[in-house]
Amino acid sequence: MRATPARTLGLLGAAWVLLATTAGPAAAQRGLQPADYYDLVTVGYVAVAPEGDLVAFTVTRVLEEENSRRREIWMQALENGGPAGDPYSFTAPTGDSYAPRWSPDGSLLSFTSRRGDDDNTTWFVRVSGPGGEAFHIEGVRGAPVWSADGEWIAYLALAEDAETEERDGWIAPDALSNTLDPERFDGRVVTSTRYKADGTLELRPHFSANESADLYLVSAGGGVPRRLTTLPFDKSGVAWSSDGRTIYFSGDEDQDDESSEVLSRDIWAVRVTDGSVTALTPNPGSEASPSPSPDGTRLAFVFTAERGAERDLMVVDVGGDGRFTAVPINLTQGWDLEPGAPLWSADGTAILFSASVSGNRHLFRVPAAGGPVVQVTDGERQLTSISLSDRGHIMAYAATDAVSPTELYVARGDGTAERRATGFNEALLDRVSLVPPERLTWIVGDSVEVEGWVIKPVDYTPGGKYPLILKIHGGPHGAYGNTFFPTFHVLSAAGFFVLYSNPRGSSGYGHEFMYATRGQWGVMDSEDFLTGVDATLARYPEADSTRVGISGGSYGGFMTNWLVATSDRFQAAVTSRSITNWESWWGSSDAQALTEYEFYGAPWERRDLYRRLSPISYVENVTAPTLIIHSENDYRTPIGDAEQWFMALKNLGVPVEMVRYPSSSHGLSRTGEPWLLVDRLERIRSWFEHWLIERTPTLSGGGD
Repeated sequence: MRATPARTLGLLGAAWVLLATTAGPAAAQRGLQPADYYDLVTVGYVAVAPEGDLVAFTVTRVLEEENSRRREIWMQALENGGPAGDPYSFTAPTGDSYAPRWSPDGSLLSFTSRRGDDDNTTWFVRVSGPGGEAFHIEGVRGAPVWSADGEWIAYLALAEDAETEERDGWIAPDALSNTLDPERFDGRVVTSTRYKADGTLELRPHFSANESADLYLVSAGGGVPRRLTTLPFDKSGVAWSSDGRTIYFSGDEDQDDESSEVLSRDIWAVRVTDGSVTALTPNPGSEASPSPSPDGTRLAFVFTAERGAERDLMVVDVGGDGRFTAVPINLTQGWDLEPGAPLWSADGTAILFSASVSGNRHLFRVPAAGGPVVQVTDGERQLTSISLSDRGHIMAYAATDAVSPTELYVARGDGTAERRATGFNEALLDRVSLVPPERLTWIVGDSVEVEGWVIKPVDYTPGGKYPLILKIHGGPHGAYGNTFFPTFHVLSAAGFFVLYSNPRGSSGYGHEFMYATRGQWGVMDSEDFLTGVDATLARYPEADSTRVGISGGSYGGFMTNWLVATSDRFQAAVTSRSITNWESWWGSSDAQALTEYEFYGAPWERRDLYRRLSPISYVENVTAPTLIIHSENDYRTPIGDAEQWFMALKNLGVPVEMVRYPSSSHGLSRTGEPWLLVDRLERIRSWFEHWLIERTPTLSGGGD
């Protein structure tokens, strides 16, 4: 597929909404169907060339027949600050390629790709035309981080002589129990609480068997790499000082201390000449994302004092050895949102970062000397992977809104003169009808405003009657917003109103709002959801109060279970990767620290609270027919909670089905196997169609 020529688009939100709502429905014949997911194209990992004349970006497609996804590197030429011609595929479409990075002079592009039996996944290509023969640079075995002068490459990698056996760490080295015959034992002996992590289908070996990637240095022309660090912990955020004498990174030397209850990630500096390493920040507290200023005299980073504390953007003066020479200054004190990783402006006078605000995500700017935070980009949408040219005069990013999948956009560095550069999803949008959401707010508690959105049915006719589905996001510190959710449009196409909202506990509305539900999960936020349903029914008389469904995943699954057990407002439910019993969840998940903070202690310390906030404590009140969806390898919310809910509802005589997805983790609905992801969409649609459209519930609570 070739993208259509770019079209001019103003930055203002009104212009964005005009494009989003007219991009396809005029010629559409039907609403979005589950199988349309196979045709969705995603744009991400954007990298603007140093001179601002090219943009490299990753394009991800679904390969339906192979039940997989494939990533390719694409290129867009720029001229006069905007797209010049169509974008073109830069890497071979037969292999998976992603994560493009430019050399300082823009002559080389690196990317990650596994090709054949080659163990080295770091490739380089000379940028002299559409594509080219990819090659390795001798000694480079990881994603390159070039020095400012382009003479040196630093990267993170395991030691070349690191050897691991398949069963290394399966038996904890500090285990006291023994076996008569090691050859006959193919199980595991666990002594560490970190023996599993969601997203990893296999159980994790004992942490003592894990090798940590270290920092290596090699000439940009290739050669024998020099190992700079030998530190037994994970590292990230590698960044060179402008003079090339210091390399910064972040890491937590206490990452394997299971007894620690404090944040302990630090900023580190390694001197290039002799490899001496210094921890620059003290504990407790977490410091990450180091970003040196263009002149090398200051360092910006993000700081969180403790779990649940505000995240802030800090800047500090540094000496020639990278050490702090002053007390860090908080640039976002009094600014009540969560700053992302910092990026310096070309002249060093300001720092840029992205942040979520209400249902959007945008670029912000703050003076490096202190001053007000200013929002750079605008519109009812979410921007991701923002990249700027060296001079800061050009930036590019992926953007999405509620009726538009991600595409590439290009603008001036100040956010003006924005233009869309790709149209990968235009063919899909031309054949489906997507109803734009309408914003709705309501008041709860002591004058607290909650924001939500309502999508009407595709076949909406004033005066008709349609069922309503309440959708609940995960987290609880996640957030819905102006981004493309296929599930919402599939339900809209099936004839449902869809309500989704950001209750107290959501991010993007300030720190106090985000942690307002601490110790009150379900108790406080129930009001937000139920008041939102009432507000929707009042605004839209066509929404049928006798046919209201509820659905959510993770925290949204917990709230689905909670609300059908503690209210009689819902006539059908779909609960995904849910939690029903906080005590059993604490003992079987990979995230015990979550409830220990949110519920003020471990289960034996707050037993009454854990049980009072568990939906299983009220399961006898459930009458809503319930579809339970769960992944068998979900280690974040293990499937045991779904089994408890299924067994209880079955014994209570409530109509219930449980769908179990094999070889799948907590992220099934976002990154799972395409076949199973599409199957999930169809099951949600068909369950609600059956109970809320094809038949009329006979009980006020939705029982059979």
